[in-house]
Amino acid sequence: MIRAFLHILYGMYLTNSYGLRLKLTQDPQKKKRLRIAYSQAQLSVLGIKVKVKNPENLPRDGQYLLVSNHRSVIDPLVIELALKDTNLFGLWISKKELYNSPFFGLFVRNAGGVLIDREKSQMSGFFAEVKKGVQAGHSIYIFPEGTRNKTDEPVSKFKEGSRIIALKNKLPILPVYIEQNADEVLRKSMKEGIKDQEISIVIGKEISYRAKGDLETLYREEFGLLPPTN
Repeated sequence: MIRAFLHILYGMYLTNSYGLRLKLTQDPQKKKRLRIAYSQAQLSVLGIKVKVKNPENLPRDGQYLLVSNHRSVIDPLVIELALKDTNLFGLWISKKELYNSPFFGLFVRNAGGVLIDREKSQMSGFFAEVKKGVQAGHSIYIFPEGTRNKTDEPVSKFKEGSRIIALKNKLPILPVYIEQNADEVLRKSMKEGIKDQEISIVIGKEISYRAKGDLETLYREEFGLLPPTN
């Protein structure tokens, strides 16, 4: 219990410290370096390493809609480290709750992101902000499940908005898949003190925004996650 509390205190210090540093720069590559340093610092103290599978599928440059499965608050850190040797800089699609969070708010508001408020009936403002980010030369990073997957299935149902982002902005889709349940890895580190854990992230092949079929099916096909047929 004490170990978990100390992890939370240090995590809050890191989050707000890097949030302040991010606030002082508007340069995308400087923000990227700070995001990577923050991710390394957080996962290092937790004793978690990131292994990238199929790194040959990682583009060095360009603009993409990066889509990933989502089980844990540390998933963005895993993705940031997977992309550290590329020039990609993406705006994270972030929920209103994160913008207002006393823990994550300062960091999320300044790290580079687009706020999504699912309580609003009209999403035109959200899509306009996404387009503005793409026009500025940035990629877009999103968890298409919309929220953390707490089921026993590897992937839960995708929201339609992700595919709309790709189509409206003509963004090729970069699928990535975090193999382990990062939430379970995080729990073992914080509550049981287990170190030297590894999280593997698989880089899929680029999917054209023109590809036929829904995004969830295309994603599942890429990583062999299609449910068995009877």
